[in-house]
Amino acid sequence: GPTVSGCRAGGAMESKWDALSVLGAITATWLLLQGTWRMACAVYVYLLPQVRRGNAWLRAQGSWAGKGSGFSRGSLARRGLDIVLISRSLSKLEEEAREIERLHGRSTRVIQADFTGGLEIYDAIEAGLRGLEIGVLVNNVGMAYGRGNSISWCKLLDCTDPGQSVLDIINCNTMSVAQMVRIVLPQMVSRGKGVIINMSSVAGSRSSPFYALYSATKAFVRIFSEAVCAEYFPQGVTIQTVSPMFVSTNMINNAQTGLLVKDADEFAREALDTLGLSSHVSGCLRHAVQSFLLPFVLPKWFLHSRWGVKLLDAGDKSKLFPFVNARTN
Repeated sequence: GPTVSGCRAGGAMESKWDALSVLGAITATWLLLQGTWRMACAVYVYLLPQVRRGNAWLRAQGSWAGKGSGFSRGSLARRGLDIVLISRSLSKLEEEAREIERLHGRSTRVIQADFTGGLEIYDAIEAGLRGLEIGVLVNNVGMAYGRGNSISWCKLLDCTDPGQSVLDIINCNTMSVAQMVRIVLPQMVSRGKGVIINMSSVAGSRSSPFYALYSATKAFVRIFSEAVCAEYFPQGVTIQTVSPMFVSTNMINNAQTGLLVKDADEFAREALDTLGLSSHVSGCLRHAVQSFLLPFVLPKWFLHSRWGVKLLDAGDKSKLFPFVNARTN
């Protein structure tokens, strides 16, 4: 028969396997619950029309919406809001304002501001918004690396004038969000209502080689928004972070829409339907699915490996990734 020591060794081995089985069962249950929860959230946010707040709820937040250009022309005007447009090109602002007035019959106001500037630009913005009941603020200005006259994936030191580029991107992508929230939030708190939409990106969910500064600034937008949302939600202010994948805008050279690229107007409509349902969304169901699958298709460990960096470098040089080689205005 087996020796006493042999019995003890067998018992210990069985105990270890029992512990591993329990651990495996707990892990599998946790993953199943997590997947079920995410699926239920996606159904609630994107697929149940009856839970949406509707245009009347949006208009009740305030009569004006302030936004940078790019979040689908007329998307908010179509819902009955007057529009304040803020951007650096006065001629384009005026053209867009006329189009909104013609198509939707809403009042407009334009404020010229270059968000790559520092603190000095915000006094003029604050003065331009004075007296307006801002019910919705959309922080959607943004920029990425440039090389010559194009926006492109590239290493930090390969972009045009790295010192100035770093300053411009940080001012445009992060300072603009914090300062615009600071300007508009007090009136929303005093009324006990209001909506702030801060545009982040799926790039902000993890560090991205060849897009290092852009992904870092978008991570700031997400974390800042989540924290301020928790601070002011009890006072009636809705703050939502939107982290899309590819949307056909100037940022990606108005790329042709398809499976991976969403039409800007369609995206804005679907994103606005999610207001009040979740503090952080992808903007549309298609992007939510893509964001969920992305870590499995392109895991972070691979992108940060020498093979992943070589692939991105080769793709940039060969224009394999057309979405990230957009011409600047």
